Amino acid sequence: MTRLALVTGASRGLGAAMAEELAPTYTVLAVARTVGGLEDLDDRIQARGGQATLALLDITDDGAMQHLCRSIHDRWGGVDLWVHTAIHAAPLTPTDQVEGKDWDRSLATNVEATRRLITFVAPLLRAREGARAVFLDDDRAGQPFFGSYGATKAAQMALVRSWAAETQRVGPSVRILMPEPVPTALRARFFPGEDHDALADVRAEGARLVAALG
Repeated sequence: MTRLALVTGASRGLGAAMAEELAPTYTVLAVARTVGGLEDLDDRIQARGGQATLALLDITDDGAMQHLCRSIHDRWGGVDLWVHTAIHAAPLTPTDQVEGKDWDRSLATNVEATRRLITFVAPLLRAREGARAVFLDDDRAGQPFFGSYGATKAAQMALVRSWAAETQRVGPSVRILMPEPVPTALRARFFPGEDHDALADVRAEGARLVAALG
């Protein structure tokens, strides 16, 4: 039976690094909105002897994600590992100046899409013995100027922690990992001009996170 890893947010940063590291142990189903990033990831996975299926999708598109999960069921029967790294990083701004469009997109991507994906992917995980779901934490709640990102990331983690508590005995296993700071596009939006040499290598950190899964 093919071992399938679904990676949402796979075109860049830690999502891409973890997807690459998971191949060739898993067939990787890589989901993202950036076609160039997905194609580059596919090249790297093939160079390692792995196999990937690319899905150019927006996780906030409810119908598209439902269709994807139905297609996974029909083709593979289930998912062995789900790694969710997709996130929206709203611009840093004083809380009393948060714009509605940034707030709405943060809610849609970081909270509502996560809630729906848990609903869609959970049956696929339950179909495979020992299946796992993995999320990455980045606690910015209460930090100055992080109102949109900090609040919606905290809400996402609250959802995930509740799911983890509910499935502790019956599965699937739900894990939250805390990455080391890496020079991703998301971090660059928050900390422009930061010395990248002081940060962990993205691919090395992706390998460390995958290794932490055991």
